Amino acid sequence: MAQHQAATNQPSCWTKVKTGAFMGAALGCGVGFMFGGFVGIRGGLRGKKLINELGSTMLQSGGTFGTFLAIGSAIRC
Repeated sequence: MAQHQAATNQPSCWTKVKTGAFMGAALGCGVGFMFGGFVGIRGGLRGKKLINELGSTMLQSGGTFGTFLAIGSAIRC
């Protein structure tokens, strides 16, 4: 019997996990920018202190969202 393998053009599991991580990081950075900007301006930060607060908040939320979306994508594989 000849085995017939259907050609599938679906991405691999690793590609899905990477895509989830990058999408989560991008979403988290956007949310961190909005939230960090609001909190920083409301707290009276200006100039370099505001930029540092924004960067810190964006990195934290981007890392968190990216991690959870990567884990979620890995579970779905």
